[in-house]
Amino acid sequence: MTIEELFAADGPIAAAFPGYTPRAQQVAMAQAVDHAIRQRGRLIAEAGTGTGKTFAYLVPALMSGGKVIVSTGTKTLQDQLYARDLPLVRDLLKVPVTVALLKGRANYVCHYHLERARHEGRFMRREDIADLQKVERYARLTQSGDKAGCAGVAEDAPIWAHVTSTRDNCLGSDCPHHKDCFVLKARKDAQEADVVVVNHHLFFADVWLRDEGAGELLPACNTVIFDEAHQLPEIASLFFGETITSGQLVELARDVRAEALVIAKDYVRLPQASEALEKAVRDFRLAFRPEPARLPQNELATKFKDYEAKLAELIEKLSAVEGELAAQAERAEELQKCHERATALREVLVRWQGGDDEEAVHWVDITPHGFLLHATPLNIAKLFQRQLNSGQRAWVFASATLAVNGQFTHFQHELGLWEAETATWDSPFDYKQQAVLYVPRDMPEANAPGFTAKVIERAWPLLELTQGHAFLLFTSLRAMREAHELVTQKLKDAGLDWPVLLQGQGSRTELLDKFRRSPNAILVASQTFWEGIDVKGEQLSLVVIDKLPFSPPDDPVLSARIGQMQKSGRNAFVDYQLPHAAITLKQGAGRLIRDERDTGILMIGDTRLVDKPYGKLLWKSLPPMFRSRELDTVKRFFEVKRQHGRPQDDQQTDPAPSGEA
Repeated sequence: MTIEELFAADGPIAAAFPGYTPRAQQVAMAQAVDHAIRQRGRLIAEAGTGTGKTFAYLVPALMSGGKVIVSTGTKTLQDQLYARDLPLVRDLLKVPVTVALLKGRANYVCHYHLERARHEGRFMRREDIADLQKVERYARLTQSGDKAGCAGVAEDAPIWAHVTSTRDNCLGSDCPHHKDCFVLKARKDAQEADVVVVNHHLFFADVWLRDEGAGELLPACNTVIFDEAHQLPEIASLFFGETITSGQLVELARDVRAEALVIAKDYVRLPQASEALEKAVRDFRLAFRPEPARLPQNELATKFKDYEAKLAELIEKLSAVEGELAAQAERAEELQKCHERATALREVLVRWQGGDDEEAVHWVDITPHGFLLHATPLNIAKLFQRQLNSGQRAWVFASATLAVNGQFTHFQHELGLWEAETATWDSPFDYKQQAVLYVPRDMPEANAPGFTAKVIERAWPLLELTQGHAFLLFTSLRAMREAHELVTQKLKDAGLDWPVLLQGQGSRTELLDKFRRSPNAILVASQTFWEGIDVKGEQLSLVVIDKLPFSPPDDPVLSARIGQMQKSGRNAFVDYQLPHAAITLKQGAGRLIRDERDTGILMIGDTRLVDKPYGKLLWKSLPPMFRSRELDTVKRFFEVKRQHGRPQDDQQTDPAPSGEA
């Protein structure tokens, strides 16, 4: 059966979904994916919201008869593909393909660490003990060991750090539970399956292992399909670089101490060295200012007087642990593993101390309670090219947000996809009738004092109009927290008992569930909620974005990339910053309309969208909504739609009328 027949009005897909209407965009995308798979080509595919891109790539993938890896942006989408979409397409096509789900090892219960956690019992909270008991019951019953299936234990619960393994502390074939290992079972299933569903982080972890000659996680395949492909450049930068964290160092120190107490009780220098390392980690963090920051390494010595001394002390204490472990490593495999970890961490730390080179920028990310030391490559295109050229296979890059004003140049340049085929299929939604884009007049400059207060002041009439049902999205955590206080106060003054949810007051899944269940809910969030969120219907009727999402110019990686681009004669703002902002803005705006029956308001508080010459490129990259700068017009649009269906009076035909956003 051909692609056209499968998606036809009398085809198997229509038969399985009453009311299904064939969409030309979906059929065209499926044909393009099918062509790429057959030709072992490279396809960049932007498919607007509602196009049906998941079926458009799954149908030809399952029809191809080859081995396929599908990589997603989030574990939530990964679970959805594995549990719902793939079985459905497989049944529709009646093809005998096997499917496997593979996640990173931190997602699987580890029998060894679960047993160790039970015996050591070093928990500070009663909730951790209760969670441990739930995990124990789950481990006895589950076939997969995937923590997502453990009911009653939150995905971000502290207990998971104690009952899962890392690449560093896994005992491998020396583990007493090696035969029952959930990670090995998942990898074996993946090697044998026809279609394997992974996430981007795991895909690049596999790439990293192959490059290091340390084995592989994923099977060889004929086709790789990336969904939410716009995330790839940032994730690839993370894995093609090097990172060492305070958490890794503290975990090493604690594991050494725990193993020493069991295996080398007579060797007191080992726990003493581990305690000194843990103290050095804390002291290094205290060398920086209390608040979180992202800073280039080459500025640290001048800004923080204790930085160099504390870094040297950290390396010294880590080397001491390494030396003590070397003296005791022969006593047990556990100590040998700790010694290998200490050596690897010291080598990374010494390389980071060496500073920037032409290929990478070294920088520190200071968090409230720790730090991350990064060496980030400035150009990942060359590195990714090695993967593209490693064997004859098809590569498909799909997302709703890859193009900037119809052009894919930015994405192609980031990943070295200069020879890839490109195609765009617009959303079938009637945005001019379903949504209005509102840029208020008389807003202060985006960096002016009081800007966030003005955003909330302008958004308040819209919140009253939509009765909550809103996402308020901010480009910084500081603005998010200020906005939360302002909205809470306005509701109190108005005598309204609407729930206001704040990012950080629970996991993303928990907050979304609360938002969907709560009438009049308002969610205040930062860029964590700009993508991967799907709330249909009137429950989400208003999205407010405070500023254009330009990365801060003092971001160490951005600053280094700008410098590199300027040296090569390129315009960093036009070639990098502006396209990146356009894609991010399109992601945020995409939260509003998720269904053909949705209607809503998108307010952007940053008048640069209208006032600056580059603003036109940004709003032309957004869905073609009705646009207005007048509050009364926006209110009338929404009220007409709510009362009578699609508004007819204020239709806009001119693509960029004078005075409109």
